[in-house]
Amino acid sequence: MDIIQTNDAPAAIGPYSQAVSVGPFLYTSGQIPLTKEGHIVEGGIAEQVAQVFANLDAVLKAAGSTREQVVKVTIFMTDLAEFQVVNEACASFFGDHRPARSTVQVAALPRGARVEIEFIAYRG
Repeated sequence: MDIIQTNDAPAAIGPYSQAVSVGPFLYTSGQIPLTKEGHIVEGGIAEQVAQVFANLDAVLKAAGSTREQVVKVTIFMTDLAEFQVVNEACASFFGDHRPARSTVQVAALPRGARVEIEFIAYRG
């Protein structure tokens, strides 16, 4: 098991790792829209999702992986009325790649974030 950490994404805000690699799989922790300095990004859901994907890209890169190797995406949102914006951001981020995905609405997320996303990637 390898712990993945990069300064190109925000540090964990609790006792957990940015990602863990086990065998051929990479499991990222959920990323919220924090800058790498640890500040919540300003703007609406589109800006928040863009920051989350930038953070996840940095974690994937640090682990020697890419978005094309993502096999599962889990999205937590505080308002499913914003689902279309998140869906469009996913389509743009992944292009023709179509990983499995789940999206759920939650009552609240850390630091008042509107979205949190985690990945499972295959690194084989």
